[in-house]
Amino acid sequence: MHKGSCHCGKVAIEVETNLEQVIECNCSICSRKGYLLTFVPRAALNVIRGEDELATYTFNSHTVQHRFCKTCGCAPFGEGKMPTGEAMAAINVRCLEEFDRATLNITPFDGKSR
Repeated sequence: MHKGSCHCGKVAIEVETNLEQVIECNCSICSRKGYLLTFVPRAALNVIRGEDELATYTFNSHTVQHRFCKTCGCAPFGEGKMPTGEAMAAINVRCLEEFDRATLNITPFDGKSR
C-alpha cells in the first residue's frame, strides 16, 4: 500500500500497487507534466481526503479524466477504463511517498502517436 498527495496536501490518496510496471508516456500532457504512471484497477485507489478539492481535465478522446487539485494544480491520478472495460486508475507515481525512485523500472510508452 502506498500513500500520496497533491503538493498542498488537500488531496490525499492511498493505492495498492507494487510499482513493477511504471511507464513514461510521451503524449502531450504526460510529457509536459512529467508524469510517471502505473495503472491499477479503480478499486485499488482510495481518495482519503479531498475528493471535493479535485477538478477534472479531459482532452483528445476524453476517455481519461485527469484529476487534479483545484488549489495547487498537482495531478495525483486519472480515471478511465481498461481496454477490457474495467474501471482503472492511472497513478502519478511522482505523487507517492516513501519509496526509492531509483529502483523503478521505467518503460517508455509512445502515446504521442496514438
